[in-house]
Order: sequence, then structure tokens, then C-alpha cells
Amino acid sequence: MQVSIENVGKLERKLTVRIPAGDYESQVKARLAEVARSVRLKGFRPGKIPAKVIEQRFGSQVRGEAISELIRTTFQEAVGQQNLRPAMAPEITTSGQPAEGQIEYTATFEVLPDVGPVDVAKLAISKPMADVSDVDVDAMIETLRQQRRTWHPVERPIQNGDMALFEYSAQAGGVRHPAEGTDRSGTIVGSGAMTAELEQQLVGRSVGDPFTFDMTFPANFRVAALAGNPAAVEVRVSRVQESRLPEVDDEFITMFGIKDGGMDKFRADVRANLERELKGVLLGRLKNDVVQKLVDAYPDLDLPQRLVDSEAKALAEQARAQAEQQGQVTVAAVPESYLAMARRRVAAGVLVGEIARQNGIRLDNRRVAESLASIASTYEEPQQVVELYQRDPNLMSGLQNRVLEDQVADWIAEHAQTTEQYLTFNEAMRPNG
Repeated sequence: MQVSIENVGKLERKLTVRIPAGDYESQVKARLAEVARSVRLKGFRPGKIPAKVIEQRFGSQVRGEAISELIRTTFQEAVGQQNLRPAMAPEITTSGQPAEGQIEYTATFEVLPDVGPVDVAKLAISKPMADVSDVDVDAMIETLRQQRRTWHPVERPIQNGDMALFEYSAQAGGVRHPAEGTDRSGTIVGSGAMTAELEQQLVGRSVGDPFTFDMTFPANFRVAALAGNPAAVEVRVSRVQESRLPEVDDEFITMFGIKDGGMDKFRADVRANLERELKGVLLGRLKNDVVQKLVDAYPDLDLPQRLVDSEAKALAEQARAQAEQQGQVTVAAVPESYLAMARRRVAAGVLVGEIARQNGIRLDNRRVAESLASIASTYEEPQQVVELYQRDPNLMSGLQNRVLEDQVADWIAEHAQTTEQYLTFNEAMRPNG
């Protein structure tokens, strides 16, 4: 194998590889022989199919597979010889045909930048710390009660916390909604699910009471003609229901799969779930701070542009899919608008990978297993989730990458100027807190 390399940019390389044609022909013959032994064709006995028939039926496919395999293996060998670290899969150009006793192909690709020694000693890192208290366990049990409350009709006027069902019509300028009759809706009064103006007007009203008032509908209201507009609203209450919370007794505890152990076992399970969730949040906060400080410390890092472009496209597609899932009507997301975010993500990946490489940080399979078990435990059939990850290389690879990032974040926190920040459970769990 002959290899020549050309620098066609800061990070772009063009590799030309020449392989003896005999190596290719040997692979083709071996593959055709394997096909002849294993294939079944009508009219021929197994293993007795003429070579000419095998060539006619399978020659093109076999030659394509052989050249692809030869390129794959020789490319890996070539970049190893040249001490190159490709950032992405190469673009391959080849005729695929022997010429002058050789097969030649060119591989164009970008390499990861030479970052040099990554020094984290001066990074100022804030490491969040928090614990689960008995008060937090009590609050979660109360939340579980709220999630399982039942609703019962009442004959009294509406109070905060009641579920009010009502019919309404609204006149906004020259537009009436609905055009005829009334629309039906409902809200838990005081929850903020609908505008505060409407919920305040409902307090003290009884079933059958009609009333009219002026309000401005929220900008995201589901009726486009009313969204963000002032309107005269006519309302009639059709039903009032109050909530009743279940007692925390044996029947309630059994809902969570606890048959033995009673209240002590229930509280222990609630605490364990909160601690698992808190652990993930604290690690996520630490990793975010580490990555931000790390990327900010290397603002002029050269990055593979194709990798950045690919990440920007992925972010745009993710935004489009999320908007579609939420029922939002949006124009197609433009990858260019995500380039800055994509650059930071790619820079983070490059720097985290370089720190792992320079300091011999290897993937901890024990942590991978623990992370997978933690993910699976949030589902009704944990073993099925574990098996899904084990069968899907992409899912498992993503999990392994996240675990390695966690390990690097922990390593940086140990070697940087790290200050512990003590938070309450609620402070730690608050988004962007």
C-alpha cells in the first residue's frame, strides 16, 4: 500500500492511497467462492453452481462490497500510519477499477485540531451540592396526592382550586367567536392555566350565572382571532367541581407497587427516586458550568467546518421536530442560525475528548451500567429498556459518550479552582436556577 498526503486547508487533508490490484482480486475471488458455497438457485444443486452463473448474478454486488471493505480497512491503516485523527467520515473518490496493477482512491476529510496540552487549573468552577430532606419527601408525597385527586360536583359558588366548566363567547372588534352559539372550556381556578383575568371573574360565580366582562386574551390563545386581542366576553358557568385528595394509607401506597413495608418503605422509595433525580441534575449543572468555562477559555480554537455544519443541521432539524410536536406552525429552521451554538458544541466535544485522551480517562463501564439502570428505572418495564439500549448501537453509543463527558467533568472539577455551592433541593431542581 502506498500513501501520500496533501494539506488542502488548516484542518482539511487529502489522502491518496494505492493498493495492489491483486489484493482486490483476491478478495473478490474469496467472496465469490463463499457465495457459490452458500447461495441457493433454482435448477442448480447446492455448491454446484457454475462460476460463470455466480459471476453474472452476483459479480457486481460482490465487487462493490469488496472495494468498500478494502477502502475501509486501508483507510484506517493509512490514517494510523500518518497519525491523523479524522473528525468525520471521509469523502471517497475512486473509479473502483484496477489500473497499471493498482487500485487508487482519494479520501478527503477534516482532522481534529492539535489543541496542545489543555490546562484546566485556572478554570473557576462552581460545583452545586444539595441533599434530599424529609421536607422534600413530604412535598413529593403531597404532589403524588395532588396527581391522584378526584373531582366531585358541588352546588356552592366557585372558590380557588375548584374546576370550573363554562360556556363563553367573545367579541373582538368585528369578530365574534364562535360565529354562532358558545364555545366550551374549563380551568382549575387559580392555576393560571387560563388568563388570570378570567379566573378572577369566575370566583364567587354559581352554576347558571351569566356574566360579561372585558379582557385581553393571551398571545398564545388557541383561537387565532382572539389571541392577543381585547374582547368583550360573555360567560355562563355550567359545572363546578371540587377536588378531594386521597389519604396516604395502605391503599394509596399500593398504587406505587409497594405491597410490604408500609409507610417506611414508601418514604424510602420516594427518597431514593428524588436522590436519583437530584444526582442527575447536579451532575448536569456541573457539566454545563465546566463546558462553558472550558469553551470560553479557547475562543480561537480551529474547528472542522463540516463538523460544525453537520451539528447546525442537526440542531435545526431538532428545533423543527420539536415545534411540530408542539403543534406550532413554523417555517423551516435555517441551519445558519444555529452555527454559533453548533460551534460551541463542537468545541466542547473536541476539548472534552482531548482532555480524556491526554489524561488517560477511559470509559467506566460500571458508570454506564449505573446510568442505564437509572434511565430504565423511570419506566414500567425497566428490563425492556435495558435490552433496547443493548440492541441499539446508536442508543448505547450516545449513552457511553454522555458518561465519558460526565467523567471528564468530574476530573476537571477535581483539578480546577472549584468552589462548592450549597443549594436546597428546590433550588437545585429549578430550571436555569
